[in-house]
Amino acid sequence: MAISKMGLTNWFQRNIIDPLLLILRRGAELKLLAFSAALGITLGIFPIYGVTVLLCGIAIAFLRSFCHAPTVMLANFTATPIQLSLVVPFLRFGEVISGGPHFPLTSGALKKVFTGEASHELLLAIAHALLGWLVASPFILGTLYIVFLPCFKFLIQRFSTDPLNQDLLHPNPEIKLKVRDV
Repeated sequence: MAISKMGLTNWFQRNIIDPLLLILRRGAELKLLAFSAALGITLGIFPIYGVTVLLCGIAIAFLRSFCHAPTVMLANFTATPIQLSLVVPFLRFGEVISGGPHFPLTSGALKKVFTGEASHELLLAIAHALLGWLVASPFILGTLYIVFLPCFKFLIQRFSTDPLNQDLLHPNPEIKLKVRDV
């Protein structure tokens, strides 16, 4: 148990914490980091597994300087476990929105999928999951952006090594307090 926990800790440090600290230390604008992380997670929970890297690449190419590519990809990478857990809620949400038939998640339905008997039902279920994600994604993106703003503000203040980067946190960096000696 201690060995596996140590391996997981090392993996988390090497693949999540170290890249995040590198991003923060290189300096990037607060709002850009918050938007990029929110975008990466929103695209990272797309209900079709294996497509998210392509979606993030397209978004990065389309948005160019309006997003921070390493942050988008890191957030996409960290969203994978969340993606797997949200496929069924997106499926059910899409079914509710469309008023479509309920796709059963039983072993009998899974057998029909593997034998090819449920191809139409499976395509309809995928379409429902995509519809659920498509409707929910603007709300997820906006909520994550609002949540990430104070988080990245704290992280930039804590870990940024660029003193000029601290000015990005304040809307009017030219306003300074005057202190008089009494």
